[in-house]
Amino acid sequence: MDASRLIPQDLPLPVSPGWFVVLQMITLTLHFLFMNLMLGGSLIALAVSLTRGDTPSPAAKTLATKIPFAIAFAVNFGVAPLLFTQVLYGQFLYTSSVLMAVPWISVIALVILAYLAAYLVDFRYHELGSARTAVFAFMAACLATVAFIYTNNMTLMLDPARWQAYFHNPHGTILNLEDPTLAPRYLHFVLASVAIAGLGLAWAAHRGWGALSPQWVAHGLTWYAGASMGQYATGMWFYSALPQHVAHALGGGAGLPTLTFALGAILGIASIATALQKRLVTTTWLLLATTVLMVALRDMVRDLYLAPYFSAYQRTVTNEYGSLVMFLFTLFLGIGVVAWMIRTIIHDCRTEVRS
Repeated sequence: MDASRLIPQDLPLPVSPGWFVVLQMITLTLHFLFMNLMLGGSLIALAVSLTRGDTPSPAAKTLATKIPFAIAFAVNFGVAPLLFTQVLYGQFLYTSSVLMAVPWISVIALVILAYLAAYLVDFRYHELGSARTAVFAFMAACLATVAFIYTNNMTLMLDPARWQAYFHNPHGTILNLEDPTLAPRYLHFVLASVAIAGLGLAWAAHRGWGALSPQWVAHGLTWYAGASMGQYATGMWFYSALPQHVAHALGGGAGLPTLTFALGAILGIASIATALQKRLVTTTWLLLATTVLMVALRDMVRDLYLAPYFSAYQRTVTNEYGSLVMFLFTLFLGIGVVAWMIRTIIHDCRTEVRS
């Protein structure tokens, strides 16, 4: 069967697709930062707890108090980019979501359970004793499963040819396990979360949050450097598994994707070097620049995948700007509220340190 016959018809957009692309990249970058702190923080807390046994760890305790905030911000900042993706690529994302409806809807329950575990280990850290390791493991497993489900959906939407599996399994339990990019993409994502959480731990120690000693600045940067090195290994695997036309575009066949890919790789290597030199601020700026480039590259790769079927930039536009104005007003209002929340959290952390 011709895979293009399975793709639903796209709907007109109220404004130019460029608006949604830019807004998606901005909100997705923010979501990735908090989401990586959430998942990576749980994995580092688990690793530290495993090595300490019954002995409380300042690092695990500090992470335990911050992960609930990271989950809350990750979820809230994740709504906007998901909606923008649905606006731009709805006929692909909605279809893949229906094909894997059972695991997709289970994301809600998994996040709730992880949130519950996060608050349990936050408020009962010392009382849990050795059981805290099990709670960290449960939380990390829930969040890692959510990441795996998302990776499945975001790859399944890119390959309409695989949608024909519905005719053999119409029960909403399809996973994209045969995709050669699934494993390296997922591992690359998980290692990125550990790297960013390690950097977050370094900043927590630098600011004197919790009972972290200054040596945790170096430990956090070591986590960042080690996980980032692992990302390059999985990144090469990921690149080798890409379809030929996508890999060719990134490897010199197309100007902007090649430039973005190369610049992101160079800045990533530079951030590893500065992390090993224990240069916290420089590493952070390099990470932020790399993250922005990787988000842009992710969008380019998706467009290259879908090029045989669709282009988001060739959508019909109705030029109805009222909804955009209303959204931007609400967005800036929400940013103000979130900025106040973050400022309040930082103030509370400083108060905790002084007390």
